[in-house]
Amino acid sequence: MILAVVTFRLPASTTREDAAAMFRQTAPLYAKLPGLVRKQYLYRALDTHVEAGGAYTWESRAAAEAGHGAEWLARVTAKYGAPPEVRFFDTPVSVDNTGASAVIAEHAPA
Repeated sequence: MILAVVTFRLPASTTREDAAAMFRQTAPLYAKLPGLVRKQYLYRALDTHVEAGGAYTWESRAAAEAGHGAEWLARVTAKYGAPPEVRFFDTPVSVDNTGASAVIAEHAPA
């Protein structure tokens, strides 16, 4: 599994509600995207700007790189007015508390 953390800057005046509205517009683009396990949108208000982005869980590094290719980069930059920073992390172990009981899983290198 690969975790991609994507961040970009928005104006300080961007409220959580403003960001959520922008995120809802793009969310359908990620439904059923090959190799994408989960995406969570991020919002953090700072003194000088808003840091926004997404945390993506991918099945493999190849899927992550395909999902964050040139077309995606151009779309994100145009939508939010700033180029994103993308960082990839290998996830050797994960914990999932969404079911009736917690699942702790080990993952092979992606």
